[in-house]
Amino acid sequence: MTIMQSGVSDGTSPACAPVLRLSVNGRQQCVETDPATPLLLVLRNDLALNGPKYGCGLGECGACTVLIDGVAARSCVIPVRGAAGREITTLEGLGDSQCPGPTQQAFIACQAAQCGYCLNGMIMTIEALLRRQPDPSEQMIREELRHNLCRCGTHIEILQAARRAVALRAKMAAPVAPEGGAP
Repeated sequence: MTIMQSGVSDGTSPACAPVLRLSVNGRQQCVETDPATPLLLVLRNDLALNGPKYGCGLGECGACTVLIDGVAARSCVIPVRGAAGREITTLEGLGDSQCPGPTQQAFIACQAAQCGYCLNGMIMTIEALLRRQPDPSEQMIREELRHNLCRCGTHIEILQAARRAVALRAKMAAPVAPEGGAP
């Protein structure tokens, strides 16, 4: 698998591998690879995006979750051809260590990690939920997360972080009153 910048190959890929155009975290990428390659492998190995993790390889644990057109998807079972031409968002696309996104901020503030392996999936799943339902109920949050596995037992902190993410996003969306009151 080879990444091509501006359509120029480095000449190390097989001549028969097609070039796929991906939109990842708002940037256009051309990747020369077998279209059946799991999206997770392209993201991690070719694009150096290590937020999504390899957990089970079966789409069962959630560690590999990314957003495809805003919907949570298990990148270990999606062939890269299935993501071509669609907007892919990884954990890195939500923010970074200097300026984390609101969902990331909530997980940091609630210390919702122990080993951290499941966090990518938890954060991306909550992000997808909040994009489609800005004020979910506790039951909706639990239902959304029920297919994400955490082996360390930080479920209480993860649920606290999800609720905090709801509050942070609501605060960010609230209109700011002009200083000095009404005119």
